[in-house]
Amino acid sequence: MERPILYLAMTNHGFGHTTRTASLAARIQKLCPEVLLILVTTAPRWFLECYIEGDFVLRQRAFDLGVVQSDSLTMDKEATLAKLREIQKRQNSLIATEVNFLRQNRVNLILADIPFLAAGFAKAANIPCWMMSNFGWDFIYRDWGGEFTAIADWISDWYSKCDRLFRLPFHEPMSAFPNITDVGLVSGSPRFPADDVRATWGITAEREKTILLTFGGLGLQQIPYENLRQFADWQFIVFDQSAPELPNLVKVTTRQYRPVDFMPICGRIFSKPGYSTFAEATKLQVPIVTIPRDDFAEAPVLLEGIANYNQHQILTPSEFFQGTWDFLHELPQPPKHKNAIASDGIEAIADAVIQYFGSL
Repeated sequence: MERPILYLAMTNHGFGHTTRTASLAARIQKLCPEVLLILVTTAPRWFLECYIEGDFVLRQRAFDLGVVQSDSLTMDKEATLAKLREIQKRQNSLIATEVNFLRQNRVNLILADIPFLAAGFAKAANIPCWMMSNFGWDFIYRDWGGEFTAIADWISDWYSKCDRLFRLPFHEPMSAFPNITDVGLVSGSPRFPADDVRATWGITAEREKTILLTFGGLGLQQIPYENLRQFADWQFIVFDQSAPELPNLVKVTTRQYRPVDFMPICGRIFSKPGYSTFAEATKLQVPIVTIPRDDFAEAPVLLEGIANYNQHQILTPSEFFQGTWDFLHELPQPPKHKNAIASDGIEAIADAVIQYFGSL
């Protein structure tokens, strides 16, 4: 049999979709080293190499955009609509270019998270398209109404041509998809022993007083770092290179470290509502501190998931941005559901992919 070839297409919206797809790709590669991985994303190679140890082909392309944002919470709807209309206008040429690539490289299977045009590539190239996500972009845009409704209909139509969806926990109904398989959480896992992380980064505070601040690939400009001065015997960890120099603030500057590598040593994680961070924290059972995200339909679904399955503190934006962070002295709320959520999504999807290749 020829070498199986898997084409993995990712939505380029922050790093969340890339994080979970790269984690899955690494698992597939480990179980079946002969699979050639083609990763289709605008994320930089160094970021993907934080997850995937072996070889892969990087095709730097974007077929969707998610939402145009200036930081992790500020959205530009007008710019988003303009770019979506541009993609709609160019869809035929985008599909034709990608079909040529798929045929030349003898791709056997497309797995997308969750660019809608991937279904168009697959149909035109006559290969299956599988997708994985907890939401579709039609869900986000439809919630905005107005001129976005027609865009959402166009996207739903493409999603309806997907052969199989692996629906992740913390999901919306995703009713455009005709064939849905529910799986457990898909998340990255720590790569370094906790004691090594503590030693390398000089983390000496007890776990309950060690806090990770992570706001995704876009960062968050308005983090009130001055509040950290009120917690002199605590330690805070950030990936924000523009953060001020404070004695109790550890700035992570080495690319091989990711937020998930610090989670096991932390008592709490501050994050915007974001699937990958929520899934990693829930799998590792580290409490989440978060704020609602207005006008983004996925956020309430994620907040409900966190409230059900993880210890949590859901703050008002003013408590986070203007407050004194007294909430750190309070215990997080316990999860509403007693049973832990399934966290074997990566294993389930990887097994299905390898099984498919075995049937060729």
